[in-house]
Amino acid sequence: QVQLVESGGGLGQPGGSLRHSCAASGFTFSSYLMSWYRQVPGKERESVADIGPSGYSTRYADFVKGRFTISRDNAKNTVYLQMNSLKADDTAVYYCVRLGGFWGQGTQVTVSS
Repeated sequence: QVQLVESGGGLGQPGGSLRHSCAASGFTFSSYLMSWYRQVPGKERESVADIGPSGYSTRYADFVKGRFTISRDNAKNTVYLQMNSLKADDTAVYYCVRLGGFWGQGTQVTVSS
C-alpha cells in the first residue's frame, strides 16, 4: 500500500532554515508528481510546491517562491522541502502528498524566536 513517511520540520527561527523529507513506498515513485501542502489550524490546507516525476519541473506558491525549494531523489524514493528565510507565517503542519489522495502524517513546523 502507498505510504508516505515524513521527517524533519520542528522549531525554526525567523530567517532560519528547516528541511523536510518524505520517504515513499508502495508505488512507483519515479512515475508520480509529488507535492507539499500545509495547514494552519482553522484554515484550509494550501498547496506549497509540486515537483514532476523526473524532478525537472517544479511549481511554487507565491508565498514561498525564492525561499523554499522542492527536490526529489528517485533512487531513494524521497521528496524534500528545503525551507529558507523562514517567517512566522510559515508556522503550520506540512504534508507530503501524492496524486490520488495519499497524504503523509504531517509534521509540525513552528517559526518563533
